[in-house]
Amino acid sequence: MREIILDIETSGLDYKEGHRIIEIGCVELNQKEVGSHFHQYINPLKNLTDENIKIHGITNEFLEDKPLFEEIAEEFLNFIEDSQIIAHNANFDVGFLNYELEKISKPQIAKDRVVDTVVIARNRFPGQQVNLDALVKKQKVNSLVDREFHGALKDAKILTDVYLLSLIHISEPTRPLYRSYAV
Repeated sequence: MREIILDIETSGLDYKEGHRIIEIGCVELNQKEVGSHFHQYINPLKNLTDENIKIHGITNEFLEDKPLFEEIAEEFLNFIEDSQIIAHNANFDVGFLNYELEKISKPQIAKDRVVDTVVIARNRFPGQQVNLDALVKKQKVNSLVDREFHGALKDAKILTDVYLLSLIHISEPTRPLYRSYAV
């Protein structure tokens, strides 16, 4: 079974308020083995606030020459195909993606093919924090990865290990499965 571990970074918290995707990162899993990845920065056609920049470290100047979502949508859809989508707080990521896809009349990601790792983590660790940083710390997964800033591909790679090692118990939790964390 092919799965896509997905994360995005955005210009804000709500697409209904005009916020946009600024980065997409995906890691492919085939039969629980890490495959290729998709990574793209996106020009949101709006300025990021200092508060946004503090979260992900991505600046307005950096995004100026990046493609628009509509220019990368086909490549993104070709990468994910009809695979199951794995995301942490999936309603946020898939909500933004479906909003962008609907705007350009592209097929949206069906909810029945999405797995939310927050739900899995809440079931595994009831009453505990289950954000990605808490799971990394709790499970000692990729503890050497710099988490000063969020990044879509970096977070997708980290989520890959959290998903495989901690949430579905594929291997011992101290051995990273992803080949490289350089992004």
